Amino acid sequence: MQFDDDADLDTSEVRDVRGSRIPGGRATVGGGVIGLIALVLGVLFGVGPDQLGLSSGGDAPAASSSSAAQVNQSCRKGSDANARQDCRIVAVVNSVQDYWRSEYRRRGGTYGTATTVMFTERVGTACGSATSAVGPFYCPGDRRVYLDLGFFEELRTRFGATGGPFAQAYVVAHEYGHHVQNMMGTLARAQDGRTGADSDAVRVELQADCYAGVWARHATTAPDEKTGRPLLTRITDEDIRDGLDAAAAVGDDRIQERFQGRVTPESWTHGSAAQRQRWFHEGYRTGDMARCDTFR
Repeated sequence: MQFDDDADLDTSEVRDVRGSRIPGGRATVGGGVIGLIALVLGVLFGVGPDQLGLSSGGDAPAASSSSAAQVNQSCRKGSDANARQDCRIVAVVNSVQDYWRSEYRRRGGTYGTATTVMFTERVGTACGSATSAVGPFYCPGDRRVYLDLGFFEELRTRFGATGGPFAQAYVVAHEYGHHVQNMMGTLARAQDGRTGADSDAVRVELQADCYAGVWARHATTAPDEKTGRPLLTRITDEDIRDGLDAAAAVGDDRIQERFQGRVTPESWTHGSAAQRQRWFHEGYRTGDMARCDTFR
């Protein structure tokens, strides 16, 4: 996975609050997201929302000064994305949104940009306050993606993924898939409270996986609006394997087997490893979001 060394990164699409704590709000956590792995584990082990780091009320601790290097100072060029993890996330966010802007424009619509918030420990959102235990998630209330970069190490060490830069890109692209669903009105279908292999919650997650695959198919050809050149210049077969491996690692069956020793499909919220791989691959193979109709 390689970015154009000379490309300019748009840090306005990422807000870096690492090292700070932002006051939370009184809201209900919403949206089907990969970060809800934590909620899946909570159901399995009887862990309450507060222990998982999600709260529908109360405030997070007051803000403190950030000790982290802010991305708007350090992430200027594609060469920075090729050298640093946080800058790579900025570049992936730029690439994903470059694609969706062009796709919406091609279809006669307008894509609404969503900001990614990088945080550590705890963050306040329109969907409530959350800690790093939740993992990456999308909040439809404020149309933002929230990400603690430490999750990527968890993905490798706790969930058994091989890791790699493209595994990280897959996670980001999946969350932006939820943003697209939110714009289209599809995301709300995951809010009926049902679980299981055929539930709408699972279908929403699989569609977001498919949308991530669609982006991957077009990532090396989607032009940056400023330069007219693609920001991402190379995705290899090994990168795609890393993405498929990450998708499998967060399959409900894999998570249940790893953490409870048995598989219970009736409680699935994200889909099996095979389903997640299948739909990411379908998006990547066809490059067509119309082929991502997981509700058929």
